[in-house]
Parts: sequence; structure tokens; C-alpha cells
Amino acid sequence: MNQPEPLATVFDSRLVRAHRERAAPGLADHDFLFREVAERLADRLLDINRSFPLALDLGCHCGEFAALVGGRGGIETLIQCDPAPAMARRAGGLAVAAEADALPFRDGIFDLIVSILSLHWVNDLPGALVQIRRLLKPDGLFLTALPGGGTLGELRAALTAAELEIAGGVSPRIAPFVDLRDAGALLQRAGFALPVADSDTITVRYENPFRLMADLRGMGETAAMRGMPRHFTRRDVILRAAETYRQHHEGADGRIPATFQIVWLTGWAPDPSQQKPARPGSATARLADILRAEAGDRDEED
Repeated sequence: MNQPEPLATVFDSRLVRAHRERAAPGLADHDFLFREVAERLADRLLDINRSFPLALDLGCHCGEFAALVGGRGGIETLIQCDPAPAMARRAGGLAVAAEADALPFRDGIFDLIVSILSLHWVNDLPGALVQIRRLLKPDGLFLTALPGGGTLGELRAALTAAELEIAGGVSPRIAPFVDLRDAGALLQRAGFALPVADSDTITVRYENPFRLMADLRGMGETAAMRGMPRHFTRRDVILRAAETYRQHHEGADGRIPATFQIVWLTGWAPDPSQQKPARPGSATARLADILRAEAGDRDEED
């Protein structure tokens, strides 16, 4: 019997957790992006006219969404979950420490699951989405924000150019991110109904590239790929990357931009009450007839 091929393990989950543990005590000094995306997610919930008696914040960091949402968005009880125990403790309230692909909840319990800039560290994202869908009640909502492929493009290009020039090769320094074109298909594969994928772009202007790198470290968002070098990046590579960054992107104000593409995924746990797309061939009027009718109307008006 053929055995399924093992999934490629891109990220070192222990290293991801260690970065978040290290960042937790000082996260409040670097959490601006988490708070901004949490605000945008809360606004999206306001557009949905329904209540969510029990919700889960998956990858909650230090509770930015919980502090922001309060009674908004129809959420009555919010459980928070993060892979780093230090972050879960700082989140307060009802919080647990658990990995996104090994959640300690029974199926069909949540009315809403949100996740803000955390699921990009999961090795088996399709599998995690299947588990999330199973945790939702029928007609339960899943809403997540992921970094998209355009995120940190300036920094990625500068580091790549510097390493090629100085070291003669390239090491993985920035995590791979989801492509918007593939995002909706991920929800469909996981069994979500009415999947929607769209994106925002957030541009942050920094005094210099070193401030950006410090923020990424303070957010717990430094690289954690398997196979990456275990030593610090060479100082001459970092200095050359910063110089290249400035050469290509510095504005008239002396600051450099850092681009964050936010990919939004929205899906619902299937339920018979949901709208269904019409069956192919079920239309009662032909498009050609409609076009002819519209052309006739325009002739009459002329």
C-alpha cells in the first residue's frame, strides 16, 4: 500500500515559540502592526450583523485583539490561544498555550475563530485550516489576516543582494508568505463555504533599516526556517543590506518604507441554510437574448 508523502517542514516550531517567548515581555513597544490589523478585523466584524456567543483568538500574541474588541463585533466570550506560554499569560482572561495545528478544543464548539498575523508560521496550513473548520459550529465564521507575498519585499531584496555580493550565496532570512491568488483555494480545500480572499497594504516609514529589524525582533517575527544558519548574520552583510535598502528606497524625508501586505481570508463552516451558487446551466434566460434586448433599448433611446 502506498504511504502518503510526509509534508515538508519549513519552520522550526520550537524556534518560532522561542522567538515569541523572548518578545512577550516587551511586545507592547512593538505591537503597532498587530493592533492596526486587529482594528481592521474588528471593523470587518461590525459589518456582519450577528452575535458570536463563543469566539477563539488563535495566535493571540499578548491580547491585542481582546483589549481592542471589547463588546464590539457581537463577541460575548473570547478564548485566547498562543503557542508561546509567555504570550498566553500576558493576554490574560481565558487564555491557553497551544500550537495552531494541535488545538485542545472539541469539534463544533466555536461561533467565531479569528487569527491575526500568526498562521504564517504553521507548517501544515491546509491541515490547520481543516482543524479550524471542524472547531466551528455549522454556519460559524472564520476570519484571518496573514502576511502576503508582498510583505517586506524591500528588506528581502536588500538582504539577498548583500549576501550575493559579499558571501556569494543566499540564506533564508525572511519567511515565505501566502500568495493572494492561492489563498481562496486554501479555504475551499479545507471545506469552508463562501470563501473570500482579499488584501490590504500597510506601509510603515522607518528612520533606518535597523529600526525595522529591531521591530521585527521585538514582534517575535524573525526568521525561524529549518536549515537556516544558526549563527548571526555577518555584520558586513547587514551593513551592506542597510546601505542597499537606503539607495533604492529612501524618500525625500530621509526615511525608508517597509511594506506589509495583509491577506484576508473569510470562510464559513458549511450549513444547509447558506446560499448556494446556482447550478451551471440552470439560468432561465440566455445571455445572448439579454444583450440583444439591451441593444434594442439603446437603439430606441437614440
